Amino acid sequence: MSSGSPDKRRKMESALNQLKKHTVVVADTGDFNAIDEYKPQDATTNPSLILAAAKMPAYQQLVDQAIKYGMAKGGSEEEQVANTMDKLFVSFGLEILKKVPGRVSTEVDARLSFDKDEMVAKALKLIALYEEAGISKERVLIKLSSTWEGIQAGKELEEKHGVHCNMTLLFSFAQAVACAEAKVTLISPFVGRILDWYKENTDRKSYEPHEDPGVVSVTKIYNYYKKFGYSTVVMGASFRNTGEVKALAGCDLLTISPGLLAELSQDHSAVTEMLSVEKAKACDLEKVHLDEKTFRWEHNEDRMGVEKLSDGIRKFAADAVKLETMIKEKILSVKNGQ
Repeated sequence: MSSGSPDKRRKMESALNQLKKHTVVVADTGDFNAIDEYKPQDATTNPSLILAAAKMPAYQQLVDQAIKYGMAKGGSEEEQVANTMDKLFVSFGLEILKKVPGRVSTEVDARLSFDKDEMVAKALKLIALYEEAGISKERVLIKLSSTWEGIQAGKELEEKHGVHCNMTLLFSFAQAVACAEAKVTLISPFVGRILDWYKENTDRKSYEPHEDPGVVSVTKIYNYYKKFGYSTVVMGASFRNTGEVKALAGCDLLTISPGLLAELSQDHSAVTEMLSVEKAKACDLEKVHLDEKTFRWEHNEDRMGVEKLSDGIRKFAADAVKLETMIKEKILSVKNGQ
């Protein structure tokens, strides 16, 4: 066999299949019909993705079933809408779990981002709905905003209830350090939204993948976690292009939209491992500890992190309101016998 044959074989193999050798690939979508062909290990959802999927004719049955459930639970209109929303999020999760062998991430309402106790209560309610449907909490990651309160909710859910958490809307290094110290299962640092901020707020409009500020941020977080032996794993999220994805090959997990999964499956260029525990151990990083005061200060010093966290919460909250409005209208039509 010639020494060149492995390279030839690799050229034939898609970038997606090469990536899977280094990283757990996760599908970032509520449209579970888009998952099958890419065979991801896990899938993630958020309020915006659920809203988009809930508008699709293919998923109206799920919406109708959730409304039926919410109405049957009774109570005020507000309670019926809240119960319908919870059921809808879990219903999408249940369908996704039929398609992936691993876990699904289901997000707690972003409007609770500054209320630790309410986040814990909502998370436990979602887990109870999964368990009622015969799904163990081991197959579910509860997504929480990476505010100080969200991180402490994650700590409590992990320690006291054995609920695995996925800390989302993570932009600053301070957020990442606080999550590691809280011993949450997983973090989702947002690559593309960091790039968006730099393009909007600096004169530079384009970056090579290895210089991309989102890639640089996630690489630093990954290296810090591995150098100091934290158990929390890193799942890069919110990608704008396949270059960002390939620049993070070797990261524990990467959650990727169906559009970019499609591009990667058609791409036959070589993918090399960019992140590894060995490289991380050799990094020149110092261990830091953050109490609440230090966390708030360090996070506040990162203008990008502050702006993108608050913007992300507002956007997810706005989409939750849109979904609620849609549900209210549907409940009203059912009540009016339409």
